[in-house]
This record gives sequence, structure tokens and C-alpha cells, in this order.
Amino acid sequence: MGYKAKFRVWRGEGGEGKLEDFTVEVNEGEVVLDVIHRLQATQAPDLAVRWNCKAGKCGSCSMEINGRPRLGCMTRMSTFDESETITVTPMRTFPVIKDLVCDVSFNYQKAREIPSFTPPKDVKPGEYRMQQIDVERSQEFRKCIECFMCNNVCHVIRDHDENKPAFAGPRFLMRIAELDMHPYDELDRRESAQEDHGLGYCNITKCCTEVCPEHIKITDNALIPMKERVVDRKYDPLVWLGSKIFKRSN
Repeated sequence: MGYKAKFRVWRGEGGEGKLEDFTVEVNEGEVVLDVIHRLQATQAPDLAVRWNCKAGKCGSCSMEINGRPRLGCMTRMSTFDESETITVTPMRTFPVIKDLVCDVSFNYQKAREIPSFTPPKDVKPGEYRMQQIDVERSQEFRKCIECFMCNNVCHVIRDHDENKPAFAGPRFLMRIAELDMHPYDELDRRESAQEDHGLGYCNITKCCTEVCPEHIKITDNALIPMKERVVDRKYDPLVWLGSKIFKRSN
């Protein structure tokens, strides 16, 4: 059975704007994105919102709902009390283009800064042989839908815009960790993770893990192991000696 919900939605462009109140119909089984679309159709035809698949797989409809980063298409209206005012705002870490649409180009720039998978030159495609445990270690990270909510919630850049040039954010530190774990990747990514991509800025609060819609354990399975390997390289004398003797230490 439907009811009238109170919505408070951010409206504005280029960093300037305000929250506007709406009363909109909600039907059984709907999600927040459904209600935003109804607002567009009935009251605010110029309301800007980014979306695509409406199935929780494209990561396009990232927004902040009652102050928490969520996917609009995966946040059911049934999780809210009917008398509650639902506040919808754009992701705070990235510049606002219009209304709920952010400029997330920061993330694509950071992706370009990471060297791609670098296999041995003498091993041809189709000749790679990996243990199942190595496949499973990186498989979890491949579930990422690049909603960028982990980067949005990370206080290193959420509260300190000046850190953006030096910090890749959880999403891309996870990518570096994934490549470093790959048995056929020849690049040593540990020094780069620390010096070029800001791994040391991360203080493992696990806020990135908490908001991940794919339930990837970003902190426990990617960032902490990467930090441990960086520390081993810098401070373990045996690892340091091995790195001087061998081309790439494990």
C-alpha cells in the first residue's frame, strides 16, 4: 500500500545550492531511485541524477542518503519509517556538477596513474599457470563496480581536499594490492604504493569496507596486507637483503 513520503533533496550547480523539500508518493517494493524518478516525472523535471542499470551493478547512482553513501537503486524505501524525512545529497568528496550528479573524474585520473598488469615477456597469453589460491585472492577485488563510495567516505580526501594529488583512495590502492598479489606481475608495486599513491595516509578505519555494496573486505584483504608488505620491505633486514639479491621478492 502506498503512502506520501517526505524527501529533502539537494538542488544546485557548481557547489552552490540548497536542500529542497518534496512530498512524493511511494509504492510498495520501491527503492530510493524510483522515488527520485517520480520526482523528475511529477515535480522537478530538471532534477539531475546519474543512473544506468538499476540493478546494483553499474555503480552509477551513488549518492548520500541520510548522510550515508548508498546506491539509490539498492536502498529500499521499506527500510525507512513512513514518517521519516529522507535526505538525499550528492557524494560530498567530489565536485557537484548539478543536483545529485558529481564530477568523479578524480577516480579515472588515479586509475590512469597505476601501471597495468605486467607479465613476463617470455610467457605468452594462454601459458599462464596459477594456483587456485592465487586466483581466489584477487577474485574478491574483481567484484568492484566502481561506485566510488569507498573513495567518497574515506576521510583522507573527504575532509582534506589538499590530499587528493597524493592519495589514490581505497578503490585504487585495492587495485595496486591486487596486482602486487598476482604471481605473474613483474612490477614491484610496494614502493610506488607508499610513495606515489599515498598508502601511508590510510589509517585503517574500515569506513571504505562498511559502505562497499559488494561487501569487499577492502581494508582487511587489500590495504592491511599491502601495508604489511611495505613495512617488511622497509624494516625487515632479511627481506631488504633478499630484495637486493633477487629481482623481485615474494
